[in-house]
Amino acid sequence: KRQKGGPENYRPVYIIQVSVGSHQWTVKHRYSDFHDLHEKLVSEKKTDKNLLPPKKIIGKNSKSLVEKRQKELEIYLQTLLIKFPMAAPKVLSCFLHFHLYEINGITAGLAEELFHRGEQLLMAGEVFSIRPLQLYAITQQLRRGKPTCTNGDARTDLGHVLDFTCRLRYLKVTGTEGPFGNSNIHDSLLPFDLSIFKSLQQIEISHCGAKLIKGLTSSKHTLATMSVRFSATSMKEILVPEASEFDHWEPEGALSSGPVTAIIPTWRSLTTLDMSHNSISQIDDSVKLIPKIEFLDLSHNDVSLVENLQHLYNLVHLDLSYNKLISLEGVHIKLGNIKTLNLAGNLLERLCGLNKLYSLVNLDLSNNKIEQIDEIRNIGSLPCLEKVVLSNNPLSIIPDYRTKVLAQFGDRASEVCLDNVVTTEKELDTVEVLKAIQKAKEAKYKLNNSDKKVSF
Repeated sequence: KRQKGGPENYRPVYIIQVSVGSHQWTVKHRYSDFHDLHEKLVSEKKTDKNLLPPKKIIGKNSKSLVEKRQKELEIYLQTLLIKFPMAAPKVLSCFLHFHLYEINGITAGLAEELFHRGEQLLMAGEVFSIRPLQLYAITQQLRRGKPTCTNGDARTDLGHVLDFTCRLRYLKVTGTEGPFGNSNIHDSLLPFDLSIFKSLQQIEISHCGAKLIKGLTSSKHTLATMSVRFSATSMKEILVPEASEFDHWEPEGALSSGPVTAIIPTWRSLTTLDMSHNSISQIDDSVKLIPKIEFLDLSHNDVSLVENLQHLYNLVHLDLSYNKLISLEGVHIKLGNIKTLNLAGNLLERLCGLNKLYSLVNLDLSNNKIEQIDEIRNIGSLPCLEKVVLSNNPLSIIPDYRTKVLAQFGDRASEVCLDNVVTTEKELDTVEVLKAIQKAKEAKYKLNNSDKKVSF
């Protein structure tokens, strides 16, 4: 442990750099903080009262004195850590921020919190938030196989954590984008195991490394809602992490004609899955393992093709906004019962493929590359469509854009809300005129074509 210091408003602040393995962090303290720490250690732990360098009054801010005291304080802390090799007393642990960054300190702090509040949190059914670093610390503690209580305080026993995690239903694991706090610790590089959670119904994970998460599949039979954001590069990493071990796998209960090296149980309770804001480029065949999904959010990814969704018979709401979709060819075969479809922020120019989505009620096509009003015909005859958003497409700057689009819906124009703006009576009158002109054009076209009969 190293210390550096310098005068600050004539009261030196000592910057302590703490290292445990590859993890490092800094803590700032004035001499008065050391004095308070020492008094507590003398009273609680019978530490030698002369161990702390004395307070000097004369010339206390001279550079040489500050440097001398800096060295003495460093020796003081080193001596304390040698004196308490197994686990630092709580007061020293807090002074060095072990409760934030060091495995024993983190688990002891969490255990004590849950000793006091665990039962209350479980009874209230609240979402419990935890950091990846805390989960990493618990995982490491369990792996070491050391006593579950190292500092002699029963309130800090790891058993309090394990009892709580067995019964918790709603969990949120949130990392940070850069290093955590004043440390060099990156949440997304920390492995942790979620198999200590036995009753989860809902989990939210963000800014973690999906490949480093173990034990999530042990909640397969209970999880109803799962959100994994800013963490994954593929759906498989989360839904079937064991797939990498097998040449060919099939979901439980599937009929397979080819050779199968593994039968994988399905996520039998999962109805809502949010994997938005990741780096997913493909809707892979791991969706076979989530047959009960009703809500699927894959927005803000790199998906370029709608595929494999025919396995999701219960899918009603799908968000594929802000991906890289160019074509919707044959999409009706994969999205038979869809009611809400968000395709905003893609690269779509054509809408063929949407013309047979007969259950569709809400459709968002904003921020695409649709230029031709004629493309709207592909959705114009959908019987249940109520809301359509086409803003920020090239066609939205065409003169009389709203009435020209609404006219494509024929007799249902009054039932359709375009771009979240209620259709006015005036617009409907204009639509009727446009429909009449269209019918006249079609009649004239038929008449002209019937005149061109060839006779011999």
